[in-house]
Amino acid sequence: MSRRRFFVEGVHRGQAELTGEEAKHLTRVLRVEVGQHYEISDNERVWLAEVESARKEHVVFRVMEPVELRPESVAIHVYAAIIKFDHFEWMIEKATELGAARIIAVIATRTEHGLERGAVKRVERWRRIALEASQQSRRDRLPEIAEAMTFRASLKAEADVRLVLDEARTGVPLLAALPPRLQAADTVALLIGPEGGWTDEERAGFGPAGWRAVSLGPLILRAETAAMAAVAVVSAAWESAVRV
Repeated sequence: MSRRRFFVEGVHRGQAELTGEEAKHLTRVLRVEVGQHYEISDNERVWLAEVESARKEHVVFRVMEPVELRPESVAIHVYAAIIKFDHFEWMIEKATELGAARIIAVIATRTEHGLERGAVKRVERWRRIALEASQQSRRDRLPEIAEAMTFRASLKAEADVRLVLDEARTGVPLLAALPPRLQAADTVALLIGPEGGWTDEERAGFGPAGWRAVSLGPLILRAETAAMAAVAVVSAAWESAVRV
């Protein structure tokens, strides 16, 4: 059975601390004991560590040895139009589990005004969801959960490959839009539309800004389903090409 992994603020003089809710989960739910082994990450490196002390909301680890990091993989940046928060948060969780490196909420024309206002207060909650999903999926590093941005700002995102999912089926199949040579150091940006889809005005901006419209097939998918499918397809395509 794989060891549980936790993220810490940093490692200093061979020790790391876990406080707050994460420490409480260890002491009260997992009933952690001194001497038990876990893996910890400071978001750059991963170590095997031993519990040195554990009291309520404060756990101290002693670093034992480094853990080998996973091979570098494509960096997937998900620019997702804001949808109902329960669906959006599910998308954050699953995108994190699938390896997305960055997740950014986008304010589209059809984004509900109430959701747009509420997104400002939700960022910390979204980061907490990403943290828990990262620990569950044993990621080496946390994804970046950035502040919400406008649709116009999202079009300026920098990436080696920029793909926008469009339910209007005006684009090519996603796999057909990928470049012939895929490298582990590539960055892929995926722009996901809102409930109700993109407006004609938004669609008109894709091409001039360097985004290519792609399709996931003939069926109309929910925004969060489309996001997950796209992340999985892109990740698998790069994994297959780079590991050959």
